[in-house]
Amino acid sequence: MARSEVRRDRGFVTAEAAVVLPVLVAFTIALVWVVLAASAQIRCVDAARAGARAVARQEPRGAALAAAREAAPPGARVEVGREGDLVRVTVRAKSVGPGALGVELGAQAVAAAEEAT
Repeated sequence: MARSEVRRDRGFVTAEAAVVLPVLVAFTIALVWVVLAASAQIRCVDAARAGARAVARQEPRGAALAAAREAAPPGARVEVGREGDLVRVTVRAKSVGPGALGVELGAQAVAAAEEAT
């Protein structure tokens, strides 16, 4: 290899790093966001189930809402309804993220009321 070839190639590593590093940072941030959104979705599902079980066991409405809110992500909205012998609990929450990345998450659970079974 001639000395002129070695000097010409020196800048390639810097240029490649300048392109690759921002892509890796963006990919890492996207992965963290996906994990946080998935975690919030799982918490919504757990909260809806806990609320539906509590209402189905004839616990007071306030206690059932408290059980659902305790399991739900922060800032979640919990709705309890009854349709005949079925109890329906809906939990909705917004995932973390700026602007459009803050996705609306939700889950619904249905349970048979105990006095109906």
